Amino acid sequence: MSRDQWIDQIDRIRSHRDQAAFAELFRHFAPRVKSFLMRSGANEALAEECAQDVMATLWRKSHLFDPTRASVSTWIYTIARNRKIDALRKQRRPEPEELTWGPESEPDQADVLALQQETAKLEQALGQLPQKQRELIERAYFGDLSHSEIASETGLPLGTIKSRIRLALERLRHTMK
Repeated sequence: MSRDQWIDQIDRIRSHRDQAAFAELFRHFAPRVKSFLMRSGANEALAEECAQDVMATLWRKSHLFDPTRASVSTWIYTIARNRKIDALRKQRRPEPEELTWGPESEPDQADVLALQQETAKLEQALGQLPQKQRELIERAYFGDLSHSEIASETGLPLGTIKSRIRLALERLRHTMK
């Protein structure tokens, strides 16, 4: 099918909940999405689950497709990539029963001393940074702000924020060796 024909299929799903149009999209894209996910590192079960979820999303959210922003296949594969990332994050997230409860054991004194020394070394390294870089590092890591939030607060361009933070981190890595 051509690009316009795929767009027409999405429009038919959006406008008329056309099951035949959905079935055609499903037959074409579901196996390709599964293959794409497996080639990008997902196991067969995860790829199958994500492919099914992607196609269900296509049915439920066809109204969100904008042909001026992406082709149908790009839109579908983007959904697939995001679903895979979400599934992998969910797999890595500990379940509540896996979390330890109760008081933690006392840390080893050698570990406490090493952490104190590392903290002092980091404070010294931060003190050696140029003020503009140090302020951005503090906002990003101690203030837990995103680069965009820092740009909004400071009025600096996002690229400048990213460059200064990257340079500061490189200096810190070099100093902390």
